[in-house]
Amino acid sequence: MQQDFSYAPGGAVAEAANDPAGLPLVVSIFADRVQLRDLIAEDAASVGLRIGQSGSVADLLAGDACALGDVVLLDCPDAKGATLAALTRLDMRVAKSGARLVVSTSLASLDAVFGCLDQSKAHLLVDPRRGERVIALGSLLAGLPGKRVRELAEEDRLMLLRLTEQVGQIAERLEQLDQRGLSASGGAFRFESPGTDYRAEGDGTAGLVRSKKPPLPDPRLVRQIIRQRRMRDIFFDAELFADPAWDMLLDLTAARVEHVRVSVSSLCIAAAVPPTTALRWINQMVEAGLFERVEDDTDRRRVFIGLSDHAANAMAAYFAALEEKRAAA
Repeated sequence: MQQDFSYAPGGAVAEAANDPAGLPLVVSIFADRVQLRDLIAEDAASVGLRIGQSGSVADLLAGDACALGDVVLLDCPDAKGATLAALTRLDMRVAKSGARLVVSTSLASLDAVFGCLDQSKAHLLVDPRRGERVIALGSLLAGLPGKRVRELAEEDRLMLLRLTEQVGQIAERLEQLDQRGLSASGGAFRFESPGTDYRAEGDGTAGLVRSKKPPLPDPRLVRQIIRQRRMRDIFFDAELFADPAWDMLLDLTAARVEHVRVSVSSLCIAAAVPPTTALRWINQMVEAGLFERVEDDTDRRRVFIGLSDHAANAMAAYFAALEEKRAAA
């Protein structure tokens, strides 16, 4: 059954999405699948966007560069050489123009596509359904200053509210971490206790010496914890325990001790939530300074995700505190 994504009651034409001058916002659409391109154009028009450029991914590399408009929607499920070249170019152009970029891809191509997007703060979708594209578009437009979007139908409005609530939960958790104490570098964790950060040796006349930081835990212990967390899904609904940030922190902690690099797609799997949701969390954790992008020295097109030094110190301190409590008990 085809879903109805009309954005005005009864299908009537409603107010378009305009810029501060009252002009309709322009969207460019690039997709190799003509049927999908037409579908995206229909959804974009339904929220009042004016269709600008529309063509295949190869059109991004053909001829002279044209104005992209306010929003760019790109579908690239296959990470071929020409497609990645077009995506890299588009990423730079969007970053310079101030436009907004939404890219949909497949899980198989996620790592290659992610590696091409490091400037535009693109919104990434993995094997999205039509509704997910509409939500991404609505969320993106809602974030544009001075932009207005048509009134959403009740069902679609609830879908957008669920997305907003999800993002709000991320912000709330990060805010709670921030309230517990910031490090000197401004990270989301306080990694060292201000009372025991330095100690004096001997009678106190010696110079101050920084206290020794605890090491990261045995990766076998961390992997065991991860397996135990996944076992809950056998007996209960997995959504009851969805905690992608912690699952990814555990996975990256073990990988750091094992000296193993973690790809974006692998980390999405470790998050135990849909890939698009995992990507939103990864972006939040990168912005919070807990994760960092790590380029592959042998292949600039590949990007891995690792713990920042601050996050590694926090995880080491956490497991050390657990061990102290266990020993005390």
